[in-house]
Amino acid sequence: MPSLKEIKNRIASVNSTRKITSAMKMVASSKLHHAQVQIEKMLPYESMLEHILKTFLASDAEANSVYEKQREVKNIALVVFASNSSLCGGFNSNVIKLMQQAIAEYQHLGKEHIIIYPVGRKVAEKVAKLGFQSAGDFTALADKPNSADCINIAMELGEKFRTGEVDKVELIYHHFKSAGSQILTRKTFLPIDIESQLEEDHERDLTSNIATKKAQEYLKKHHKEHGGEVVAEDVKPLNDNFIVEPDMDTVLGVLIPKMAHLMLYTALLDSNASEHAARMVAMQTATDNADELLRELNLQYNKSRQQAITNELLDIVGGSVNN
Repeated sequence: MPSLKEIKNRIASVNSTRKITSAMKMVASSKLHHAQVQIEKMLPYESMLEHILKTFLASDAEANSVYEKQREVKNIALVVFASNSSLCGGFNSNVIKLMQQAIAEYQHLGKEHIIIYPVGRKVAEKVAKLGFQSAGDFTALADKPNSADCINIAMELGEKFRTGEVDKVELIYHHFKSAGSQILTRKTFLPIDIESQLEEDHERDLTSNIATKKAQEYLKKHHKEHGGEVVAEDVKPLNDNFIVEPDMDTVLGVLIPKMAHLMLYTALLDSNASEHAARMVAMQTATDNADELLRELNLQYNKSRQQAITNELLDIVGGSVNN
């Protein structure tokens, strides 16, 4: 049985650890708030760009872009978002595990045909350990997200895809749903499937007045079935009579890369917010465990102290009786 001094030293040690985890939890909570504010500031731009793209798609279903073309995958690029530091539960390990699963799927291509963009020191170290080709050092981006660096990465990936140096690009990150829920996500970045990307995070109601290609096709089909007469109560017609200058392909050639930049920046903000949320939850759990351990140690200390006092009293009483 440990002595009173040993128990007292352990209580002091656990108290010290609890102070650290409690402080880290408050810091993570503050950083999470700032990360959420960044996401909220980005949402109006995302909504407007989504609206513009869907409107163009609904007005001209034949419009296409070089970034939408599917082709045989001979070279693959993975953009993996993790963190620079630990103490955030299974945040990094889950991302690395999903990255390894993706690598295993493309293992037949050979290491020289797999390039990884590691955002975060933890994933960069794992990539170096596995011996795969890294596209650069992006550790600073994990701590301080900014759109300029995301645009540079997106432009580099877009150029490689356009020239055929890369045939497919995938993103691996945590999607921030709430402070208590982060969804590990793997999705295709290039080639872009505009409709699936726009409707990925929330289902669209085709009976609403939101312009989508599916809604436009439904209107055209409904129009033919009713002999050219569309009942206003059933559907709301969409205005597809647009004047686009200089032409649709040129406009989409600007909007689609902008959407690609936004996708990459959104993934970075999601990953950053998820990291802070995961760390906040992990530190809260550690603090709760420390509180429980302190209760047990204090109980053990009091029992040992009472036992020591009882033994001393018995020694005193026994000595007085013998005398």
